[in-house]
Amino acid sequence: MSFDIICFDCDSTLSKIEGIDELARRVGLGDEMSRLTDAAMNGIVPLEAVYEQRLSLIRPDQDSINWLADLYIAEIVDNAKDLFVELLAKGKEVHIISGGLRQAILPLASYLGISEDHVHAVDVYFNKDGSYLNYQTDSPLARTGGKAVVVGGLKEQNSLAMIGDGKTDMEAKQAGAYTIGFGGVVDRPIVRELADVYIAEPSLLAVLSHLL
Repeated sequence: MSFDIICFDCDSTLSKIEGIDELARRVGLGDEMSRLTDAAMNGIVPLEAVYEQRLSLIRPDQDSINWLADLYIAEIVDNAKDLFVELLAKGKEVHIISGGLRQAILPLASYLGISEDHVHAVDVYFNKDGSYLNYQTDSPLARTGGKAVVVGGLKEQNSLAMIGDGKTDMEAKQAGAYTIGFGGVVDRPIVRELADVYIAEPSLLAVLSHLL
């Protein structure tokens, strides 16, 4: 099977971390945030039920976002760069679709050779002094089913694959995507159950044979 458009989640798929959990840990709220994130990724609670709650508690400033951007790259998943080089060399249209914070993901995207307009994530806004102001509350990616909305806008008549570790990624099926569950960082039974194919290996290159 070969796909025209290939989309990746970011957290626990391209990078070994969950960005929001790392921001929380930085301000002493790590355990509490991890529980909320895990509940959303496993489909126990809807994403919108925890999204605003997490950010209103953490209130990430500009410095925190820059720190997280560096961490995303430092903790990149095994062979992710090699996979992207291969896909882009074959002329594939590659996107990142994430419920994470866009400004923190952009440097990782650039490192992987992905342009800004192929990064779909949630913008965060700052005051003039760099302190936290708000986030993009109307983003579909801050709520359940949002990835299906974004995928639907990309897919049109093209064949599209979505790779990710969470139940929110598997929702891309609703828009006609072929879903690949990636369990190389976190193994989620719900994703194993819902994905068209499931990869448990730690190397992201393991998905390549399912994409070309």
